[in-house]
Amino acid sequence: MTQVMTTRLPESTAERVRQYARRRRRRVNETVAVAIEEWLRQNEYAHIEFRDTPDGRVAYMKNSRPPVYWVIKTAQSYGMDMEKTRAHWPNRPRGWIEAAVADFQAFPQEIEDQIALYRSSSAFAALRGPLPELEPYDVPPDIIKGE
Repeated sequence: MTQVMTTRLPESTAERVRQYARRRRRRVNETVAVAIEEWLRQNEYAHIEFRDTPDGRVAYMKNSRPPVYWVIKTAQSYGMDMEKTRAHWPNRPRGWIEAAVADFQAFPQEIEDQIALYRSSSAFAALRGPLPELEPYDVPPDIIKGE
């Protein structure tokens, strides 16, 4: 269920919202709803920010390169063991991984969809064309880290 909410914006801000919506080929109300949702999530889950990608807006770990789904994919490879996941990123604070897990717990379908999209990426599909027997394989994290 949705609710109608009204707000007053300075004319310059309203125009910027309209321009952004046009560039994204979205309605203004959809643009504002997405912006508010992302703003709330960024405030609720420290270390999370949203970025534009070819696959749309995606939650990323703030001030770093991996998206949230990558942290969760790694945590899942460790059976969601937080100590092993933290050891995978030894230079990150505990809160960094906890933020990704909290975001995943709140929005599991979104993150699972991004993991599925990653696994079915066009790069893999391009390789599979001439090599139909090719199967995806996740390298265990201990091998990646050279343990």
